[in-house]
Amino acid sequence: MAERRTSVTYQQWEAVEWPVSWSAIWVGGLAALATGLIFGLGGTALGAYSETRIVNWHKFQMWALVFSICSAFFAYVIGGWTAGKILGARRAEHAVLHGAIAWLVTIPILLVLASLGAASYFGVWYGGLAGTPAWVSPVVAVDPQAAIIARNGALGALTALLIGLAGSVIGGWMASGEPMTFTYYRTRAALAGGK
Repeated sequence: MAERRTSVTYQQWEAVEWPVSWSAIWVGGLAALATGLIFGLGGTALGAYSETRIVNWHKFQMWALVFSICSAFFAYVIGGWTAGKILGARRAEHAVLHGAIAWLVTIPILLVLASLGAASYFGVWYGGLAGTPAWVSPVVAVDPQAAIIARNGALGALTALLIGLAGSVIGGWMASGEPMTFTYYRTRAALAGGK
């Protein structure tokens, strides 16, 4: 009787290191904050933000809504693009990663600015990041609309942050110079000769 031998092949996964350039990330984050501040102050100067709080979405002006969405998006597009360009990545994955991390770095900075009362300079949507500061004593007569204002402010801040994340990813992708289509990644290996 012949001995039967079987061979087992194990696939070994190799970890791929993604280099992170903190200089690119910090400059991209600061570019997004500076651009957001310019857009916020510009919106205030143009009269788009006549309300400091969002009491009712039906009464929220369309001009303020458009300005808030565009400023949140394009500020982070510029931040993501700046991070990607400083990185100098030719692949979209690396540039998108740096754009997203630049967005992530700005969140604690925005929270600190909001706690100091400076969130309104970035537009009415970021005002929802500020809660009641610890040094302010609670108001005895509670505003009956306080819960609605807090909910609308939180919804506006959440929307602005998520739109900013999308903008930073798109800005990083633009910085890489690769075509902005999902089918390109299927054909990239074929175009490179199977590499």
